Amino acid sequence: MAFSLGKLLKPFFRISTDAFRDMAAKRYGAQEDMYRTWQQFEPVAGALVQGLSITLDDNRVEVLMPRINALDIEVRGVAYEGVGMGLTLLDNFFPWKNRLQAFVEGPGASYICLIYIGAGLVLPRIPGRPERFLARLDPLLRWFVMDGYGFYEGFFSLQRSVEEHVIPSRLFGYARRAFDHGLGRSIWFSTGANVERICAALATFPQARQADLWGGIGMACAYAAGVVDRATIETLLTIAGPSSPQFAVGVALAAKFRQQAGTSAPHTELACEVVYGLSGGEVAHLTDVTRENLPVDAAEPAYEIWRQRIAAHYTASVASVGSASGESEPRKVRQ
Repeated sequence: MAFSLGKLLKPFFRISTDAFRDMAAKRYGAQEDMYRTWQQFEPVAGALVQGLSITLDDNRVEVLMPRINALDIEVRGVAYEGVGMGLTLLDNFFPWKNRLQAFVEGPGASYICLIYIGAGLVLPRIPGRPERFLARLDPLLRWFVMDGYGFYEGFFSLQRSVEEHVIPSRLFGYARRAFDHGLGRSIWFSTGANVERICAALATFPQARQADLWGGIGMACAYAAGVVDRATIETLLTIAGPSSPQFAVGVALAAKFRQQAGTSAPHTELACEVVYGLSGGEVAHLTDVTRENLPVDAAEPAYEIWRQRIAAHYTASVASVGSASGESEPRKVRQ
């Protein structure tokens, strides 16, 4: 049964690796640096598409898991985003099972944040109120769904979301801020991780949205690659200016994603060293420390309070290093 249901959806939700590259080229034209960067991005986009396809082929755990886990570990996390896409589609069109929730409570637990991001990638195509969907999910991590929503809109509705700065009218409250986290990530990809194009795109947004967008840039920088040199990461951190704490939050969450998946990557380690003066594992541990005893009845979502705590650690570390020796030493976060 699962096999045939997924097959029915495939013609109605087509997405290909080339679609990501073509969307980027549509805005900026043929750029040599863009071509080189997309050679690095292509395996990431390919894993997302493959994860979706595998899930729609047959979402039974005993079939799905061996196929996903057979993928290269470096891109497996992104493949789990594709799983989140597929399970969300199935739950929407064939709602007699809660496949997504069962999966994140079971074999997908280590990838829950990425699976939620994947769910958000299809939410723009699903009618209804997003808050009703969010209400069924983990109360802390559900905002990653809105991150995925923002990424999708930023990439596939680029003029509306990035050039005209439109946030979908059906999003309210904190969902609009989490949307901007994903929108920032989409700008990283659509600009080919080019510093000048990133900064030019972000500079057009209202100041009130800048920090959340930079948070998405930080996550993409540390998780998705495209930039692997110290000078570029330092430049981004400097240009972010007052938004640099949110850039640092994005880097920290990317390190946590890597730890949860049991993987490491040179660009993640480099970003953590440049921003925090710590290894990826140490930065991931910082996200654990700041997650302890989060309030459940505060005016702001626990997720936002978590982000604020990470940002506060980063800010305190920069102030400490700056007062002692300027910027000549790495930023060492107190744990």
